[in-house]
Amino acid sequence: MENVSILDQIINYQKAEEVANLDAVEIIGNLFNELSDRERDVLMRRYGLSNEGKETLEGIGKVHNLTRERIRQIETAGVKRLQQLKNLDDYVKNLKRIILQLLEEHGGLMEKNYLLDILASFSSNGFKADPQVESKHKNYLNFLITKLLHNEFEEVISSKHFLSSYKLKYQELYHLEELTEELLQKISEAKKILATEELIDIICSLESYKKHEDKLTTKNTLDISNVLKFDLYDENSEIINKNKTLYSILRAAKKIEQNKFGHWGIHNWREIKPKTINDKIYLVLKNSGEPMHFEQIAEQINKIGFDGKKANAATVHNELILDDKYILVGRGLYGLKEWGYKKGTVVDVIEEILKEADQSLSRDEIIAKVLEKRYVKKATIILALMNKDRFLKADGKYSLIKA
Repeated sequence: MENVSILDQIINYQKAEEVANLDAVEIIGNLFNELSDRERDVLMRRYGLSNEGKETLEGIGKVHNLTRERIRQIETAGVKRLQQLKNLDDYVKNLKRIILQLLEEHGGLMEKNYLLDILASFSSNGFKADPQVESKHKNYLNFLITKLLHNEFEEVISSKHFLSSYKLKYQELYHLEELTEELLQKISEAKKILATEELIDIICSLESYKKHEDKLTTKNTLDISNVLKFDLYDENSEIINKNKTLYSILRAAKKIEQNKFGHWGIHNWREIKPKTINDKIYLVLKNSGEPMHFEQIAEQINKIGFDGKKANAATVHNELILDDKYILVGRGLYGLKEWGYKKGTVVDVIEEILKEADQSLSRDEIIAKVLEKRYVKKATIILALMNKDRFLKADGKYSLIKA
């Protein structure tokens, strides 16, 4: 490590050990041994700490043959019993230190699911767990934070600027709110989606960032790379690790959102939150970077699961046919007009190329230019060049036959 003292290395090693030893399931298991069987069962059901998800007071009442109100009383008594345990800190001190460090490194505020994702990753030994296991860990952690660590950490629930988040108990938010407002304006003015690195660069250029830079610059000791692995895109974990506060603002901001392909924009933009099948087609094609078969597009939409609605291949095909921003470039293959693809037959494309060139072109030059606009075999282009009604070949080069 560069310019890191032996003491700092020991401290960092101790922190890594704390992270490695974090297990929310074990913490809850030990704590709940202090409860009666009924209290334990009510809390497990009420807060989704079993594999069944969160249950209602009425539902739990039916299991125990008790009224809704009585179950609520048992729940309250169980939580209070845990809060008043003399040895409570022995159970939660490790978790408390890790959350404190995470919040400090993220500028004092973290969107709720983002913090729980990181903690769940630590709690499941640093690996992306099975979704059901990960959900269980997150429910355990949420219970521990909101019910047993509420004196150290506070929930931000009804903020104008931020989604449901956790913050340090006495953390001021005015500088984060000021930066968020200016960033929102900059994104709106840009009128285009942006990658994470681009947004971090923009934040660093803001007046509010320069004004509050001392509050936005934090230490970087915990590695959150494992939480930054996504199916459809790669995040630069090194840059995010170095700019945790700025990334945390992006994750927490109410009106700034990241789409399924890793690009950021205003939360209600169609490229961020697609509303129609056409929006989804466009996003899938744009992010593929190359033409796709209409059936493949439908499969990809369903795989991504934008909103849970299934895409039908025939419906996708109809949208591709009817909207002129999509170009048929091969059998069932479609590309985007903005990529430079042209409608019409290969003969039509060659004719347009020769008109634009305003000079004779060799066969290889024509093939190269056609392939930039259409997704066809070279043999198809060569065959089209044999059209003697449209093209004249002289000295190995082709030109248009003048009308």
